[in-house]
Amino acid sequence: MTVRGDFKEPARRHPDLVIGRGELFTAAREQLARGGSVLLHGPAGIGKSTALRALASEYGTAARTVLRCSATESESHLPFLALADLLGLVVDEVSDQLPVAQRTALESALTGRGESTLQRDGLALRLAVLSALRALAAAGPVLVVADDLQWLDPASAELLGFAARRLGDTRVQLLCAVRTEGQEYDRHLQASPPDTLAVRLGALSRAQVSALLDHRGYTGLPRSTVRDIHRTSGGNPFFALELGRALAENPTPPRPGEPLPVPTSLRALVLNRLDMLSVEARRTLLVASVGARPTLALLHEAGRDNAEAETAQAAELGLLATEPEGPAVRFAHPLISAALYAEAPAQERRAAHAALSTAASDPIERARHLALATTGTDPEAAARLAEAAALARDRGAPSVAASLGLLAARHTPADDAPGPDERRLQAAEDAITAGEVDLARDIARDVLTRATAPADRVRAWMVVIEAAGQALGEVDTVYPQAVADAGDDPGLLALVHYQLAWRGLVVEGDFAIGREEAAHAAELAARAGDRRTELLALAFQAQTEILMGHPDGPETIKRALKEPQLPEVACHHNGAGAARHRWLIMSDQLPEARSTVNALLREVRRRGMVESEVHFVRLLAETELRSGHCGRALDLARESMRLARDSGIGEVPSAVLASIAESSGGDVERALTLGHEAVELAERAGDQMYISRGLTALGHAQLVAGDAAGAVRSLRRVRDLEHGLGITDPARGRWHGDLAEALVRIGETDEAQQLLDVAREQALRLGRESVLAVLDRAEALVRAARGEYEAALAQLTSVQDRLTKLGYGLEEARAAFALASLHTGRPGPKSYDEAARLFRRCRALPWVRQVEAAAVANPVEPITPTPASEGLEGLASMERQVAALVMEGATNREIAARLFISVKTVEATLTRVYRKLGIRSRVDIVRLAAARRAK
Repeated sequence: MTVRGDFKEPARRHPDLVIGRGELFTAAREQLARGGSVLLHGPAGIGKSTALRALASEYGTAARTVLRCSATESESHLPFLALADLLGLVVDEVSDQLPVAQRTALESALTGRGESTLQRDGLALRLAVLSALRALAAAGPVLVVADDLQWLDPASAELLGFAARRLGDTRVQLLCAVRTEGQEYDRHLQASPPDTLAVRLGALSRAQVSALLDHRGYTGLPRSTVRDIHRTSGGNPFFALELGRALAENPTPPRPGEPLPVPTSLRALVLNRLDMLSVEARRTLLVASVGARPTLALLHEAGRDNAEAETAQAAELGLLATEPEGPAVRFAHPLISAALYAEAPAQERRAAHAALSTAASDPIERARHLALATTGTDPEAAARLAEAAALARDRGAPSVAASLGLLAARHTPADDAPGPDERRLQAAEDAITAGEVDLARDIARDVLTRATAPADRVRAWMVVIEAAGQALGEVDTVYPQAVADAGDDPGLLALVHYQLAWRGLVVEGDFAIGREEAAHAAELAARAGDRRTELLALAFQAQTEILMGHPDGPETIKRALKEPQLPEVACHHNGAGAARHRWLIMSDQLPEARSTVNALLREVRRRGMVESEVHFVRLLAETELRSGHCGRALDLARESMRLARDSGIGEVPSAVLASIAESSGGDVERALTLGHEAVELAERAGDQMYISRGLTALGHAQLVAGDAAGAVRSLRRVRDLEHGLGITDPARGRWHGDLAEALVRIGETDEAQQLLDVAREQALRLGRESVLAVLDRAEALVRAARGEYEAALAQLTSVQDRLTKLGYGLEEARAAFALASLHTGRPGPKSYDEAARLFRRCRALPWVRQVEAAAVANPVEPITPTPASEGLEGLASMERQVAALVMEGATNREIAARLFISVKTVEATLTRVYRKLGIRSRVDIVRLAAARRAK
């Protein structure tokens, strides 16, 4: 087909392409934009044709002529068919420009008249194709679009390759796609122009498969199902979409532990090879398909005596991948295993599972196979499955525990103790731990449709609330139902009041309510002997007291940390360990905070606690940010953001922290986007606490971006929200310094001073040293704006020293930047070098750029040493004070004590004094003083 360059396709977006393909498509677009050729390659279904069409649509408009062909396997035996697709409609346009022999050979090949062949007319045909392309290019750029090169008839492939290798600077570009495995694209690349860029389209990640399914409308799939789709598809987008479609069309989802249903469209890809297996070989492969880690030894234990020969036959057919270094039996693609299982009769499936229920070495796998081999209720099978679920839980595999728990419930007789619903609820709680909130919610809702026992109903309501995450307002009607079901049982009421504590904080936006409900829940739980709920409630109470600046906070943490402890609570993101980390951060104990959260993170990863992992990665990022390790913090914040989006857990908190990390060490525009996103998500969920946190992040990003007015608007809202929440501790959000600085920038110095006075009173009461230092830094800016430069410089010098000792690297660098900025235009200017050095040490790239811009806008003139007799008048205030004390005979330590600065700062100040006065030691200062007195 030929398309003229003035043909305009409707403007279309191809959102599928950017899912996991951003860098690849950027490279392909750049290559085409500079006139080069592109070869897309990869396995079947990976998205090559979709990509080809999108790129052709985008770049075809720049070409005068677009030549297209798309081969198929069924037509690959027809000679010159692809050549006819490419040149059939343009041959008349160029034929009169070809030599007679070439024109005759080309027309014969395209029309089938004259029985032209490569053997007889080879050279003439080759030259004719090359000449035709050159003639078309002489009139304007030509784009050749060829899909499925592997099915091109051999004659057309030879002719196209001959021409492509000889096009040189001719304005002809090739955009081709070919199905390949491994490095098979080499021979196609050799038949392409020398400058061709080969772009391999690989498998998508699980998060990318999830995004693709959402985009195509297969939304609301449980996280476990998306995981199974990714595993079965091998990350192939076509396979993933077909599996998603099959699930959407299937009214009965697969039972727990069973593979996904494989649609006919995908089964057809492998069934022809499966049909070539012997009956016994196919049964052997069926056993391998249901095994978790199949080996030849396992197949022998399962009764497949001829496993070696039968797997060798399957490998020859390309069904199994060879494993020369080990005994593993691995399918060439997960889809083969899934299709084999889907095709097998139910009786054969159960037989395969029965064989592995005794052959498998792992007790968890044996129990799973026993369940899938058993029909109906079976108390023995149910008990073994429940034991296996407990073992999986202890191993840190809560997702596996949830799956096994559901299998146990299915085989549990209705009158057994524990009953089927109790086992379902345990599975739901395991699913919550694994981050599979959709599955947990569905299980709980199912239990509530029939459960009558108060304990089961309250437990199910708790799962529904937990599954809501930050959006507690969406389950507001659940609380009164849970209270009613709990009756006067203190243990059940403790569960409900613990969740009411979270509601008070998130929905009501009132820390006092949250604290009161948590204290009540702890009391009820202690009365009922429920240590787990008691510990969680105490930890919550401690968190609220810390953030409120309540004096009981440290004591409540001690109560929450008392023995006996429960390991799964001690490392929980709402447990006492997390509360202690928050207290350490707010108390400026950064090294201990880092070691605490690292230990918590290791433990939750070992236990497979996905939700807690998301939170602790974020808390570690916050700790690194406070310490001035902006690069490390940015990496962790981005990891937390990926985990949150993949699991659907903690997206708002992760967006808040990621915004702050981007402002400090990454991209400010990205920080602004994340800040707006966090506020929007929190407002949508009705989460008052995180609306405040989101606005804090947004205001900081606006300040870094130079939008002082925007920062003031955002941070004034934070001030109002925190007043309503009852938060008095300025270490909670640490936004006061940013708001004061932004107010100074817009000329509102009085409001800035009032804000600082109120915050300083609370910070002094609570002993928040780093907060006091930051408030003093902002106050120095207020003083400078009022013309009190000497006082501002002295205050900033002290602030920088205090922040250095506390270990707040980024805040120290900001103080140095403010100090350098105030020196600009004053006597004895100070360069921006120190601030730039400190920001680079932190990897605070946005701040480095600000310093560099300030240095260019305010160049520092070199300081010429002045005669000693005239130099004292040229010293800055701090320098004059230090020099005066030296003249009095004070030591460096005595000077530091009298001026409330460090010895290190005294030494640095003296170095500047020596340079400015053109002297070498403190003795020269004494001499200078004596000379002045003699005059």
